[in-house]
Amino acid sequence: MPRYIVERTFFDGLAIPVTDEGAAACLGVVGRNTDLGVTWVHSYVSEDKQTTFCVDDGSDPEAIRRAAERNGLPVDRITKVSVLVPTSFTSPRDETAAGRSRPSRLERRSPERKLR
Repeated sequence: MPRYIVERTFFDGLAIPVTDEGAAACLGVVGRNTDLGVTWVHSYVSEDKQTTFCVDDGSDPEAIRRAAERNGLPVDRITKVSVLVPTSFTSPRDETAAGRSRPSRLERRSPERKLR
């Protein structure tokens, strides 16, 4: 399933209370998203609580947008992303120093395969 970062602006700040009511609000978003095949993985919130960066899985940006609309959430930008893990690019010497004896992901790739 494709993964997206959804940037949202809350001009008055995002205020989710750490109470049963706040938990119910979050679970409501999760439930409504599920109906559209969207999974809210987690979010990052800026220090001033005015901007969030939500990590969502969904079939396409339109599904993400429909889920946001259903939940009454703003959408400033939707960006399709992939994961880049820094340890995937370690050399055999680095892995040995870290106590790992297996080949890195790059070493296990056949020569004809290229990184995407």
